[in-house]
Amino acid sequence: MMERMTAGWVNGLIGVVIFSGSLPATRVAVAQFDPVFLTVARAAIAGLLALGLLIVFREKRPAGRDILSLAVVALGVVVGFPLLTALALQHVTSAHSIVFVGLLPLATAIFGVIRGGERPKPAFWLFSILGSTLVAGFALTQGLTASPVGDLLMLAAILACGLGYAEGGRLSRTLGGWQVISWALVLSLPIMIAVAFAYRPESFAGIETPALIGLAYVSLFSMLIGFIFWYRGLSLGGIAAVGQLQLLQPFFGLALAATLLHEPVTWGMLGVTVAVILCVMGARKFAK
Repeated sequence: MMERMTAGWVNGLIGVVIFSGSLPATRVAVAQFDPVFLTVARAAIAGLLALGLLIVFREKRPAGRDILSLAVVALGVVVGFPLLTALALQHVTSAHSIVFVGLLPLATAIFGVIRGGERPKPAFWLFSILGSTLVAGFALTQGLTASPVGDLLMLAAILACGLGYAEGGRLSRTLGGWQVISWALVLSLPIMIAVAFAYRPESFAGIETPALIGLAYVSLFSMLIGFIFWYRGLSLGGIAAVGQLQLLQPFFGLALAATLLHEPVTWGMLGVTVAVILCVMGARKFAK
């Protein structure tokens, strides 16, 4: 049991590290790509790669009862979160938006109870709510009046992502981690390709290298590879428990925003990050 939990936390942490680069990469890419095109293009590219994996490994098609769950995963993490964050990043910096990611553990845990049937101890909720409150409180004091549209879009993105994470984690118990995200991507592939074609830039000649690298990162790592580790971690270690690792994502994301995008990272942001790390440790202890 301990080995299974440890494997879940290790896989989950790898997924979080990969996801931490998503918002900075999106911030770079959306500077030159239309948000809608960026959303569907990343899903289409990842979907084609996922289709290749499913064919190579000759995976069986999911049962009919799983199609609705896969559709929820697709709407939450393939379309909802990428589109809403891309739109939000037109109004706020990636450093500011990353702070909202601290709300993801609470959203994932709540949906884990609703959809996954998990029942963490009361103390778990104390640490989870405390961590989320710290992050939300900081966001309210730093930028809500500056861009309410951006902040509301980020909140909507968190809800969509939390549901997609929980549903995918539940489904991974029977289908497997990489199979869940692969089938979700393939399920949405026809629509993603059609919309990507409709919203494609008139010419790619003027697209600079950083934007192309951003598109490549969110397509390959954020949309596919990260989920392979993340869903495996959720299925092995528990949706609510491993989901608390997302509280660490702002730490990695803020570091990337500061080093790669040269965006300002305040002492307040770092203080919140340290506090939520302590909340992760507390939540992990009482997750079961």
